[in-house]
Amino acid sequence: MRLMHESIFPVLSHRQHYLRTNMDDKYMSKLSPTVDLWAGIYLVVIALLSVLGNASVLFSASRRLTPLKAPELLTVNLAVTDIGMALSMYPLSIASAFNHAWMGGDTACLYYGLMGMIFSITSIMTLAVMGMIRYLRSMFVSGVQFQKKTICVVICAIWLYACLWAAFPLLGWGSYGPEPFGTACSIDWTGYGDSLNNATFIVAMSVLCTFLPCLVIFFTYFGIAWKLHKAYKSIKSSDFQYASVERRITLMAVMISLGFLIAWTPYVAVSFWSIHNSQKQEHMAASITLLPCLFAKSSTAYNPFIY
Repeated sequence: MRLMHESIFPVLSHRQHYLRTNMDDKYMSKLSPTVDLWAGIYLVVIALLSVLGNASVLFSASRRLTPLKAPELLTVNLAVTDIGMALSMYPLSIASAFNHAWMGGDTACLYYGLMGMIFSITSIMTLAVMGMIRYLRSMFVSGVQFQKKTICVVICAIWLYACLWAAFPLLGWGSYGPEPFGTACSIDWTGYGDSLNNATFIVAMSVLCTFLPCLVIFFTYFGIAWKLHKAYKSIKSSDFQYASVERRITLMAVMISLGFLIAWTPYVAVSFWSIHNSQKQEHMAASITLLPCLFAKSSTAYNPFIY
C-alpha cells in the first residue's frame, strides 16, 4: 500500500504542476488558498439558499397559477433569473475557488461572462419594471390594471434586451475577461482604456443597463414610500390594523430597492474604479476585488425572503 501511495501521488503532483505551469497566468488565483477555500464555502451556502429559496417561490407560484395576478409574474421571473444564475454559474465559480485557479480557460470564461450578463441585466430590468408597475398602481385610486398577456410580452422583451447586450461582446463590441482575483469572469472593465471599442461598450452598457434602471428603481419606490407615508399620516388613529398594513408595505418597498442597490453598489464602484485606474490595478489587493463580487451574489439568496 505504501509503495502504491508513493508511486501514484508523485504522478498526480507532477500532472497538477504541469497544468498550472501551462495555464494562462490571468486564470491563476491571486488569492491565498485559505481565502479561496472560504470563498468556495461561502458560495456553496449562497448557492444552496438561492436554489431552495427561489425553488420555493416557483413551487408556490405553480400551485396558484390561475389566481396569480399579472404583476406577480415579474416576481416569478426574478426567481427564475436568481435560480438560473445559481445553477449555471455558481458551480463553476465554486469549483474554481476550490481548485485555486479558474477552470475551463477561455471557453468557460466566455460562458461565465455571458451567463452573468444575461441574468444580471434581466434581474435589474425586472426590478425596474416591477417598480414602474407598482408605482402606476399606487398613484391612481382605481389602480392601473395589467393583463397577464401584457406582462408576458414585457418579460419576453426583458430577456431579449438582456441577451442582446450579452451577445455584443461575442459580436466584437466589448469583451469578456477574468476578474482581477482570477477565479471568475465578467465584462473586461480594465479594457476601457485600451480601445475605443471597449470604452464605448462599457459606457453604453453602464448607462442603459445599470444607471437608468437603478434610477427607475430608486424614484419609483421612493414615490411609493412617500405616498404611503402621507396615506399613513391621514389614517385615523383608531384604525390600527390598516395602519400596520400600510407601514409594512412601505417597509417592503424600501427593502426591495435598498436590498438590490446595497448588494450591487460595491461591485459597481470597484468595477468603475478599475476602469479609470487600470494602471494601478496591480496595487489593489485581490481580496478587495473579491468581496464586492461575493456580496453581489448574495442578492440571489435573500430576494426570495423579501418577496
